[in-house]
Formats: sequence, C-alpha cells, structure tokens
Amino acid sequence: MTVFNSLAPGNYAVDPTHTEIGFTARHMMVAKVRGTFSEFAASVDVGETLADSSVTAEVQLNSVDTRNEDRDNHLRTSDFFDVENHPTMTFRSTEITESSMTGDLTIKGNTRPVTFDLEFNGVSPDPWGGTRAGFEATTEVNRKDWDLTWNVAVEGGGVLVSEKVKLHLDVELVVPTGEEAQA
Repeated sequence: MTVFNSLAPGNYAVDPTHTEIGFTARHMMVAKVRGTFSEFAASVDVGETLADSSVTAEVQLNSVDTRNEDRDNHLRTSDFFDVENHPTMTFRSTEITESSMTGDLTIKGNTRPVTFDLEFNGVSPDPWGGTRAGFEATTEVNRKDWDLTWNVAVEGGGVLVSEKVKLHLDVELVVPTGEEAQA
C-alpha cells in the first residue's frame, strides 16, 4: 500500500493561503536569507498510479519577498531574475515516486532537471465539508545553472551570496469533489 492510495484520482487545486514556495541562501557565508513567492499557480493531477500523476507550477518572480525591499528589488533586476524579460519561473514534473518528484525547472529561459525529496503529509477533512491533503518537497540547486551568477567577494574570503540555494515547498491541496474527482 502506498501513502498516495488515500488520494482519489483527479485534478487538485493548490490552496495559495496555506501553501508556501520558498528558498534559503547563505549570506556572506555565515547567515541565511529566506524568501518566498506570494503569487503562483499550480496544478496537481493525481492519476491511477504515480506514473500517471503530474505537477505543474508557475511562479511570478516579481512577488519575491525576503523581508527587505532593497534586496527584493535587486533580485528582480537582470543581476538575478530579470523579471522584465523573464517574469515567471515554471516547473513541470517528469516523474513522481513515493519519495521524490523530478521535473524541469525553468528560470530566465534556462531549463534544468531537478529532483525534490517528497514527503506526503496525509489527508484530512476540513471544517467546511471538504478534504485537504498536504505535501512537502525540498531540494538544493546551484543558482549558476540558471544564469543567476551575480556575486561580490567579501573581505576575509567567501562571497556575498552562496551558489547553493535550498528550495522548499509546503503545499496544501484541495481535494476535488463531484465531477472533478474521477474515483
């Protein structure tokens, strides 16, 4: 029995108020900067099997929030995301297993495969008569693979921004009902 057996086949909506798409990068190699994206759309299609399931997402890069307006504005420039020419980041899964999700991540027109560690958090009824399901996904990428190369050397060695960036997704799904469910 798989942990996904509790999910009926269908197209699941992502609840944006209970979902977080975030990242963590090292600052000056001694501290961490965390950020999130507040504007995104995603679809999770659960098939009869995991091989028949898929995830797609589109993130509006202009919605980056690191709790520092100057840094957020810098991230929007051509030094990083170049939102004027590349306003979105997209993900399309190519394989989902019990413990991982692999897919194509596109940033600044560059597409690279990434594999997320995947954790299914279960299914629960909500107080309004619906049902929710939850997932967490994490991975670490090298930002230079997507042409996010800006940096500054700091006195004493090291750089201002780490090349390695951790991506983390905390996703709450709204289970389809009625015609949406294929069970």
